[in-house]
Amino acid sequence: MNNRVTELFNIQIPIIQAGMIWCSGWELASAVSNAGGLGIIGSGSMYPEVLKDQIQKCKKASNKPFAVNLPLLYPSIEEHVKTIIEEKVPIVFTSAGSPKKWTPLFKEHGIKVVHVVSNVMFAQKSEAAGVDAIVAEGFEAGGHNGREETTTMCLIPLVSDAVKIPVIAAGGIGSGRSMAAAFALGAEGVQIGSKFVATPESSAHLNFKNAVIDAQEGATELTLKELTPVRMMKNKFYQDIQVAYHENASPEKLKELLGRARAKKGMFEGDMIEGELEIGQVSTAITDIKPAAEIVDEIITEFHQTVNHLSKVIIR
Repeated sequence: MNNRVTELFNIQIPIIQAGMIWCSGWELASAVSNAGGLGIIGSGSMYPEVLKDQIQKCKKASNKPFAVNLPLLYPSIEEHVKTIIEEKVPIVFTSAGSPKKWTPLFKEHGIKVVHVVSNVMFAQKSEAAGVDAIVAEGFEAGGHNGREETTTMCLIPLVSDAVKIPVIAAGGIGSGRSMAAAFALGAEGVQIGSKFVATPESSAHLNFKNAVIDAQEGATELTLKELTPVRMMKNKFYQDIQVAYHENASPEKLKELLGRARAKKGMFEGDMIEGELEIGQVSTAITDIKPAAEIVDEIITEFHQTVNHLSKVIIR
């Protein structure tokens, strides 16, 4: 398969694994890259020395392109940027902030830059900042999300019509059928997170992986919009947030409730009661833990089957 996304990243298949905190280490990134997609190391949960080690291990495990996801609100961002440049990471996915400051520096060092957005305005600003592609992430996605609550099906055509650079769809995508739908809406690639959490290569705790495959409809909700909107599973910690809302808690009180390394506690350490469990709505459709390469193969096979089926249905 060949399009602007595969050419931009020098990959075979336009499937990108999201750089999720606590879940996306070198093992997952290298597995997806080796399968023909683009693996991403999620640096948002890593100390600078940990990121450097992860990048070096990924290089040893794969000779294919990979990327680092860089949340622009990361406290030690200068150190992460330095590591990415020194280690010659070929691609950076930036998120949670404006890409205007760091994009010129990355591109000066030959690094491709992709920015994650949740609305048209930020997509246009990112294009003006010089990024090479856009990830348009809809309301269905797990983890931190947009306040507009725009769904992927609405967001992708809006962003695709508003920019000239390639658009990668994200949010609620976990199958070849949803990938085909994203392409029909104007995307040239898909970024998938939740599906790759439930893999042996994911650094997520087994308790979290099992919770993902057991998730039923309505298991997640977008909350904490007063701080940074985040989609999470409904566990005791989620219920504590709802109690805080019922008691008209201030943003400061909500921040105090959240600020106890909750995401690490839940997704990495396996505390399904007090931890924050970030996952997307598509978790409902995830029923087992399987290798990342198998997931990539299944998705691209179903994508081609879906496109072929549609051609037969439409042209009679």
